[in-house]
Amino acid sequence: MSMRTGADYRNSLRDGRRVFVLGEGQVDDVTRHPATAAMVDDYVAWYDRHDDPAWKETLFGPGGAIDYLVPRTSDDLVRMGKCFSATTFLSAGNVTHTPAYGHLIALGILHAVNAHQGSPDQAANAEAYRAEIARTGRFLTFAAGAAPIGYRLREDPTDRVALRIVGRSETGVVVRGKIGMHTSPAFAEDVYIGAINGAVLDGQRATFVVPVNAEGVTVICRKRSARDPNPFTSPLSSRFDELDGQMWLDDVVVPWNRVFVTDPSPEPIARWLFWHQLYCWLSKAEFTLGLGLACAHAMGLSRHEATIDYLLDLITDVQTVRACQTAAERDPEMTVDGYCSPNHSHLAAGSIAMLKARRRMAEILRILPGSSLVVAPSDKDLEDAALAAGLEESFAGGGYTARQRAALLQMAWDHVGSALDQREHVFELHANGGEVSWRGRLRKSFDRYNVLANAVLQRLDLPMPAVNLDSIRDAPLAARRPVTPPRPGER
Repeated sequence: MSMRTGADYRNSLRDGRRVFVLGEGQVDDVTRHPATAAMVDDYVAWYDRHDDPAWKETLFGPGGAIDYLVPRTSDDLVRMGKCFSATTFLSAGNVTHTPAYGHLIALGILHAVNAHQGSPDQAANAEAYRAEIARTGRFLTFAAGAAPIGYRLREDPTDRVALRIVGRSETGVVVRGKIGMHTSPAFAEDVYIGAINGAVLDGQRATFVVPVNAEGVTVICRKRSARDPNPFTSPLSSRFDELDGQMWLDDVVVPWNRVFVTDPSPEPIARWLFWHQLYCWLSKAEFTLGLGLACAHAMGLSRHEATIDYLLDLITDVQTVRACQTAAERDPEMTVDGYCSPNHSHLAAGSIAMLKARRRMAEILRILPGSSLVVAPSDKDLEDAALAAGLEESFAGGGYTARQRAALLQMAWDHVGSALDQREHVFELHANGGEVSWRGRLRKSFDRYNVLANAVLQRLDLPMPAVNLDSIRDAPLAARRPVTPPRPGER
């Protein structure tokens, strides 16, 4: 399969899309605007990397581009995992929604339609769309479909859904409403709007694939992360800002072959997405460890016992999550429609471990370089005639020039002290429910309650009742952050 070029992707974004960035107004051309151009450049590089001989072994295999495999075996998952690990590390885990992620969404749509046992046409449309994504490299992103807060506070419960179907014809359905936060809407070509959107079609939950440039679509992106305009002092935040946002739909026509009926839960769609997400979290952790190791060397602390203990803490966190990923791929689950899926018990354990560790990992990286992290100069400072000699004397030594050491310290600062890092931290804590939701997923996916309990009882020298703990897995989970509209007279 020949991969789409970055130039083709860049040109595809000049498609008349209606995009606003909060605080900056409407964006006429996302390929040129200061809030969006750098991220477009990174996605362009993502596509062009597939034509780079140095990446051939990582990105291609016997079945074509590894990013776009349909996994049938554990070995497929392992190859895909190595690909995701290598590519997400390049952005320090900040670019979470890539075109490869889009193909996993399309695979999830196909799986969800099959699991719902919809009509043959639904399954055929889902497979055709997945194949189109793999063939063309079209960029798809994901929205669970939750309504924005204003909708959820409406007095009439029936008005609190994000979307409504307000018309239908032989062509398709007409959809109206607003959906809440999702990632990279300014850079994608399609958005999959999941079952939380609340739209009902013939008594069943409807989901939709909507082009970003469709008539009636408006994308509202959050304000861009604050950063220094000098890339020397913002090497990460100046490049990797995905700009989460909302999508507003004003009587948008969705063709029938892009309307998919699924179960109300978005989890079947996310079956492979959680795996990719954990690779992004792991890349951020491994980048943190790499920076910690480099800073320990640059600060002359590689033989300092307290520093080594900090590094071992980082290594333990990284290896714990990597072991969970390996287990998820080598101990996979097979779906009823014949696809190989990462084991969600292992993914849940890894995700919980990562959510617990991430605050401490950032704290360690702030500690390791000491006060030099705070006062590190920029390249412009190092070129200032009044400062250059003094800064060289303050920051050079031990095999490093002042510029080299300052560049490393600026990257460490940008990684754990920037607005981009804070955005990513807040987003990941809330986007899929944080640790509370992951504990619920682990509770649902763990399948050895009865096996382990009964195995222990069998070691006793007397008859024991059979244990059935299915109630732990089957009990309903607590609602996630329920919103209660104010009562009359309340404010």
